[in-house]
This record gives sequence, structure tokens and C-alpha cells, in this order.
Amino acid sequence: MLAISDLHVAYGQSEVLHGLNVKVAPNEIVAIMGRNGMGKTTLMKSLMGILPMKSGSVTMDGAELGGLPSYDRVAKGLAYVPQGRMIFSTMTVKENIETGLVVSGGTEVPADIYELFPVLLEMKGRRGGNLSGGQQQQLAIARALATKPKVLLLDEPTEGIQPSIIKEMARTLKRIRDEKGLSIVVSEQVLSFALDIADRVLVIENGAIVRDDPRDSVDAAQVSKYLSV
Repeated sequence: MLAISDLHVAYGQSEVLHGLNVKVAPNEIVAIMGRNGMGKTTLMKSLMGILPMKSGSVTMDGAELGGLPSYDRVAKGLAYVPQGRMIFSTMTVKENIETGLVVSGGTEVPADIYELFPVLLEMKGRRGGNLSGGQQQQLAIARALATKPKVLLLDEPTEGIQPSIIKEMARTLKRIRDEKGLSIVVSEQVLSFALDIADRVLVIENGAIVRDDPRDSVDAAQVSKYLSV
């Protein structure tokens, strides 16, 4: 569903990603783990076309995305929930989700989105900036789902969210995968969350993938070493 091949990304002269190779199967959840500054957000931004790639290839469902602007990638089925959520704080919950409908040409928020996030239905007239961190994260995911994606990218979704909400988010993401049949790539530093949701766990260190293990054979102690400062 998503294939990243020999991906190099640089800020000016400084290369941050050094030839990444990652494949994500249909309906698969892949967690990319690593400390801050190792390249997780750079990878996400480059997949979305926010950062240009120096060389390499990114294909989704067989179609090359490299060189396409972000909005074309969204139209082809790639959705992004950025780090820090980036919701529109002065717009209502409903208006925030509606911004995701522009791609599909829809006008009404699909009922199944409110079904996944009942709290957003209760608060649909409330301004986004008045929601808690966990509710804002749900809103950002709902907005991304409104674009009807094939692949959902989530950058550090558990950041600044309390543990009880993190567990609920893990359940919701698995439900989204099962009900909507999409692939999910999540960058993360919380190992328990990654092990809870992911089919595969990758570790990124200094811009290179150093581990790629199915969840059942993840060595939690080894992965933790990469995450500790």
C-alpha cells in the first residue's frame, strides 16, 4: 500500500534521512519509534510533500507520490495528523472536520466519524481551542478521516495526552483499521502504545532504520535502549 524506497531527505546541505526503505501492507499498522531528532517527523513531512525529498521514491497503491504537492497526495488517499495536532482553534469541531471533506466533495460529516468519536458529536458546536488535548487529537484524526484516506500518517499522537486516553486511542485506531480497511503509519516514543496497536515496529536512529520486527518478536528491552536519552 505504501512503499518508501531509498529515501534521502535533507535540510539544506544537512542530510537527515539516509536511504530509508519501508513497506507498509494494506490494513497494516506500522509504528516508527525513535528519540526526538532521529528523523520521525522529517519522514512524515517528506511523505506528505511538506519537505522535498533529495532522492528516492514514495509510492502509494502503486502510484508515485514524489514531486506531487501535498494536496494532490491527500487527493490520492494519504492523510496526515501532524505533531501538536494543528487543529483550527477558532473554528468549531464540525467546521474543523468539514475542512477534510473538501477533497471528497462531501458537505456533511459522515455519521461513522461521529460514531468513532462520540465526544465530537456532543461538542460539534464548540470551538476546537476549547477542547482538551485528547479531544483535539480525536478531532485531528476525524478531520484526516474525512478525506477518505487509504493511508493514515500519525506523528506522535500520544504526546501530551493522559494514559487513560492513550488506551482509548489505541482501541479507536485498531477499529479504524478494521472498519475502514486502511493502513496506518504512526511515529511514536511510547513503547507500550506502539506494542498495543502495531503489527510491526521499526526503530529509526540517526536517519536510518535500525530495527524492523513483527510485534510478536519485538525485544522491548532492546527497543527501549534506542528510546532512552
